[in-house]
Amino acid sequence: MPWIDTHCHLDEESLAVELPAVLERARTAEVCAIITIGTTLEGSRRAIALAEAHPAIHAAVGIHPNYAQDAKPDDWAEIEQLAKLPHVVAVGETGLDRYWDYCPLETQRDYFDRHLKLSRDLGKPFIIHCREAESEVLEHLNKASLEAPLNGVMHSFAGNTQTAARCLELGMFLSFSGMLTFRRNDELRQIAIDAPADRLFVETDAPYLAPAPHRGKRNEPAFVRHTGEFLAAARGISADELAAITTANARRFFRLPG
Repeated sequence: MPWIDTHCHLDEESLAVELPAVLERARTAEVCAIITIGTTLEGSRRAIALAEAHPAIHAAVGIHPNYAQDAKPDDWAEIEQLAKLPHVVAVGETGLDRYWDYCPLETQRDYFDRHLKLSRDLGKPFIIHCREAESEVLEHLNKASLEAPLNGVMHSFAGNTQTAARCLELGMFLSFSGMLTFRRNDELRQIAIDAPADRLFVETDAPYLAPAPHRGKRNEPAFVRHTGEFLAAARGISADELAAITTANARRFFRLPG
């Protein structure tokens, strides 16, 4: 069964410099589709160019919370236009980050709400980045849920059991990265085991967060299979069954062909 890497950054230099080989390894690993994520206006443009050039690649566009302070006055207006393009399947990544002191929280909050509104206006899903800001992210999601049903995913989920439960109550999806395979992440593994099958994705966040047995190395879409196989074993099902579940979920959520 094929896999889908629902979140990576193919425009990052370490992947872009050998993109043909990266894509060939993904194909050999039975990765049938890849969502590459914009984190700035320039990165969003690159994501779209990749999607236009490769049928297996799809783009998400947005301004990452860590880079919101650096956005130029006209950047957001262009993101709004880019998000309408057919190769763009999602808005983001957006959210809040209190780990890195790159951008004032109020600026992050402003851009978070902009992304949520754009997602509602276009009917395209949104992708959430959350680092040490669970209560604040839930505050925004709770408020947004009063406007319309949520259509989003917590990317590379690393929150606690209570956050996972509330996200699921709000209709969110949970996406699990290579962190799932890290030895000390027992609570995260239990969350992934208990999560409803129809709300699961797997991802790489490449070139970051490579799973075991590649931890500490540069990550790439082919490695999504390791995370998927690990999650399948943890849930007590076959890798083929987990691949079928997560691939069907991703196709439905991102409205992918096939």
